[in-house]
Amino acid sequence: MFTGLIQAVGTVKSIQRSGQHAQVTIAADSKLLEDYQIGDSMAINGVCLTAIQVNEGNFTVDVMPTTFDKTTFKQLAFDARVNLERAMPANGRFEGHIVAGHVDTTTRVKIIRENENSVQMTFVYPASLQGQIVAEGSIAINGTSLTVATVGANEFSISLIPHSLTQTNFGQLKIGDQVNLETDMLAKYVQSLLGGKTYAS
Repeated sequence: MFTGLIQAVGTVKSIQRSGQHAQVTIAADSKLLEDYQIGDSMAINGVCLTAIQVNEGNFTVDVMPTTFDKTTFKQLAFDARVNLERAMPANGRFEGHIVAGHVDTTTRVKIIRENENSVQMTFVYPASLQGQIVAEGSIAINGTSLTVATVGANEFSISLIPHSLTQTNFGQLKIGDQVNLETDMLAKYVQSLLGGKTYAS
């Protein structure tokens, strides 16, 4: 389990593709990798992956075909900046929201607008996620726990303070860029209990 609080921004140093499968090596801060071991989890742009190799200053993960196809990993490039979060320890402080690291879909940036000391970003979302995104609710974008500001029929917006822009890869996003999206787990359970019904927010 993750909280959506990004601990570091890593850099993709190697991508070895074979069909829809890939091994990705990411350089990361040594403090983040302290006591990190083979078999441990890491959320990379919101995708929970397992380390298959750990060296000083970098680690390698396997990306399976399903994950490769469903996330932005299929567009990942050398030197790309990625958000990183290690799995939450049982005795850790819980400050974000429950993030599983299981991406629902990719979505694109529609609008980027500066608003005094913040930046508002608007994203589109598919009809299949309607009812799982509500104003003032939580959402994970590229693994970052964020509060939904507004919701429309097929788009929603979030606001980012300067700290969030500098401590994640959001500062590099441009209109049209693809991001990983995971809706709130509680919203999924509520929708399932209601038999899949959705209600306008």
